[in-house]
Amino acid sequence: MDIKADHLLDAKGLACPMPIVKTKKMIKDLNSGDVVEVQATDKGSKADLQAWAKSAGHQYLGTIEEDGTLKHYIRKASDESEEKLHPDTVNNEELSQNLQNDNVLLLDVRESAEFAFEHIPEAVSIPLGELDDRINEIDKMKDVYVVCRTGSRSDMACQKLTEKGFDRVYNVVPGMSEWSGETKSLRS
Repeated sequence: MDIKADHLLDAKGLACPMPIVKTKKMIKDLNSGDVVEVQATDKGSKADLQAWAKSAGHQYLGTIEEDGTLKHYIRKASDESEEKLHPDTVNNEELSQNLQNDNVLLLDVRESAEFAFEHIPEAVSIPLGELDDRINEIDKMKDVYVVCRTGSRSDMACQKLTEKGFDRVYNVVPGMSEWSGETKSLRS
């Protein structure tokens, strides 16, 4: 079955958050109801684009994989909807200070490969795409600080956690892209 899209966006070879960044930039200039096909090779792009579309009020239609390329289909919503952002954020310095507290859980929602090569020692890895299935691994009684590379996926994760009844959830911005504290990796 051939799926018709109004617009095509080539994001092949790009890693997170670039498929979202390029989609966001393209979709703002489209007409309401237009469908964009985003072609990507980043395996994490499915969960990322699905969560972004939901938070931005757009309709995520689905993904088809052909010959190693993921074809994501997103329908632009009406222009009245604004992208929701999680209201509670902390910067990297605040996170570093709060990690000393016993009642803190640091949740890293990057892909497992990203986590393996560099992560904050105290972090627990649950990639954004697995969050719904693994949410019961997160202690609701703790202050949950969520980190990703830039603050985009972690924002989506914070929204999901809040929807599931977590009260103390904080998005770490800008996240690992500018983290200067201690890290662990497969190489160390």
